[in-house]
Amino acid sequence: MNWKEGPIEGVVVHPLKRYEDARGWLAEFFRQDELDPSVYPVMGYVSLTHPGITRGPHEHREQTDLFVFFHGRLRVYLWDARPDSPTYGHRQVLDVGEAHPVTVLVPPGVVHAYRNVGDMPALLINCPNRLYAGWGRREAVDEIRHENQPDHPFHMD
Repeated sequence: MNWKEGPIEGVVVHPLKRYEDARGWLAEFFRQDELDPSVYPVMGYVSLTHPGITRGPHEHREQTDLFVFFHGRLRVYLWDARPDSPTYGHRQVLDVGEAHPVTVLVPPGVVHAYRNVGDMPALLINCPNRLYAGWGRREAVDEIRHENQPDHPFHMD
């Protein structure tokens, strides 16, 4: 598929405002008054990615991810693979992390990946609106892992 570069319907990129003082800094990344209730987080995790490592591409059938990119240097790739979307066929690339801290809301059906393009490990937080493997980890995991398919169309460079 030939992807068209541009924004993707339903993907929300929100810059983080850092409040700094002599002790360090603080940034809000989730407020109920700024987020639709259908995508409220139900869990959260932190992830460390080593330099040069890519995670993804993968997508979710029902889950919305709320990523918080605030540390290191990461390049985020998004592909709109939803046939009924007005931005179907679009690819969006974002450089994020310490120099550009943001949250990125990724709706179901948007394929996503990120790569650490820095020279130090990078941390991120994800607060999805679905539990991994369901309540008590007894359900099928909601993800389609394209990185395990050698002929997938989601190329990063």
